[in-house]
Amino acid sequence: MAATDPTRTETLAVHAGREDFVELGVHAPPIDLSSTYPVRDLDIGTASFDALVAGDAAAANPVYARLHNPTVARVERALATLEGTEACVAYASGMAAITALLLASRARGAHVLVVRPLYGTSDHLFASGLAGLEAQFVEAHEIAAHRRPDTALVFIETPANPTLDLVDIRAVVAAAGDVPVAVDSTFATPILQRPSELGATYVVHSATKFLGGHGDVVAGIVCCPEADAKALRQVRAATGGLLHPLAAYLLHRGLPTLALRVERAQASAIELARRLARHPAVARVCFPGLGTVRGAHLHTTQMRGPGTLIAFEVRGGHDAAAAVMRHVALLTPAVSLGSVDTLIQHPAGLTHRVLDDATRERCGITPGLLRLSVGIEHVEDLWADLAQALAATDDGSGRLRDAA
Repeated sequence: MAATDPTRTETLAVHAGREDFVELGVHAPPIDLSSTYPVRDLDIGTASFDALVAGDAAAANPVYARLHNPTVARVERALATLEGTEACVAYASGMAAITALLLASRARGAHVLVVRPLYGTSDHLFASGLAGLEAQFVEAHEIAAHRRPDTALVFIETPANPTLDLVDIRAVVAAAGDVPVAVDSTFATPILQRPSELGATYVVHSATKFLGGHGDVVAGIVCCPEADAKALRQVRAATGGLLHPLAAYLLHRGLPTLALRVERAQASAIELARRLARHPAVARVCFPGLGTVRGAHLHTTQMRGPGTLIAFEVRGGHDAAAAVMRHVALLTPAVSLGSVDTLIQHPAGLTHRVLDDATRERCGITPGLLRLSVGIEHVEDLWADLAQALAATDDGSGRLRDAA
């Protein structure tokens, strides 16, 4: 890399995928909405078709949008740059991305090791066997002992959804040996964590969240070496889980403010976590910056900060948690995360509802647990809303005022 080329993630977020804009004479990413492409030379078209179906990143003729789209390819290049990988393959959602990864992994074996907790639907996909793999759920320190000759993948999520436990990526890679490690890094973003630098083969994101950042796009990505990307593109071409070019444009548009959004939200999350920890209606707060999650020390080494997500348990269980969601006025009571506005949701009743009670209990997902995704609003306004919602449902003794 030349001395003048940017290397800092904050700068890359602004300029990645835009290297040819001056040559093109544009200042905003172009959008190609074509569903099909003219094939004037059949030999070139046939060769292009073969190359794209085989998983090549590009060909002389795109042929058909399920095989290749220039707008999608542009944001893929940008995201690969941000994660420090050779390639990125984009999909219609985060779950489509994980599904493609599992299908592509079947060529290596039929067994996958998974560390909980993780996003509820991801957990369900692994446990259900829908992707044709036998999932074995283990603790991070058990990976080496449970690795088998047919183990195709090790999958972890760090920070974990929703408890924010941190997993040592470098240690997991060492324990996995020659088995590829996939890291769902959605909560961290490449601003706070780059798993490929720690040895992970695959970096997965629900790009719906921070990467898009404005609640108006659904997308998923897998960043990885080019050799591994070929199989992922083959799956995408065969199954049709492609990202729409308009979604790719919106995703690319959101990247320049990624660092600013994460840094602002993280600063507010640190303050809100401190205040929640002191509130009489709150039984516990899960936040790496408070040292209250497993592997919390990693937020200063593996990560560049504690992040923007907070999980906290209110006294009074499910009814109290439901009352908090009912009383917030500024915060948005909704699933998802990583948007410019602050979202609050109930994992046991929503994102992790698909898990059985015993699994939720083992993962620390209690009836009173709420997950807060801090946005970019002023921290004092956020606290005022949280405080009034907590005050409206609890007098500090655990009794719901609504029930009085």
